[in-house]
Amino acid sequence: MSLILKQALRFKKKYPSTVAWRIYRHVKIVEKHINPGETPIYTFLGQKNDSLIDMIETCCVTLTNQRILIGRKRLLFGYFLDSITPDMFNDLKISSGMLWGKVYIDTVKEMTTISNLDIDSLPEIETEISKYMMKAKKEYTNNISK
Repeated sequence: MSLILKQALRFKKKYPSTVAWRIYRHVKIVEKHINPGETPIYTFLGQKNDSLIDMIETCCVTLTNQRILIGRKRLLFGYFLDSITPDMFNDLKISSGMLWGKVYIDTVKEMTTISNLDIDSLPEIETEISKYMMKAKKEYTNNISK
């Protein structure tokens, strides 16, 4: 069993009210696009949309030592993969509702929303993404200034 799959299943077990299924398929998409030398740090699951009603678009979000990958296997054939590098990351916003929460990842070009997350998972997700991005941004700016 791969590290990303272990992290995804651990997240789903720890936060069972997060809306996510077809986990194995989404994880395979992310694993397919891991570059040599890239290591997964943290993985969580959710919906890649901003709607409480549309629960079809589940996804796997993985933070690696180089970027954030969001993999979604399409229902019939094909897939989607989003990659967010540290230089594109602007801000992070967390929103908690009555049943589920949302994570908004603001990039230079777009706003990515991961929704229908267990509200208890929001502090952990915020901590992991913030910690990761602060470290990655610092390394990125150090490399540019050299």
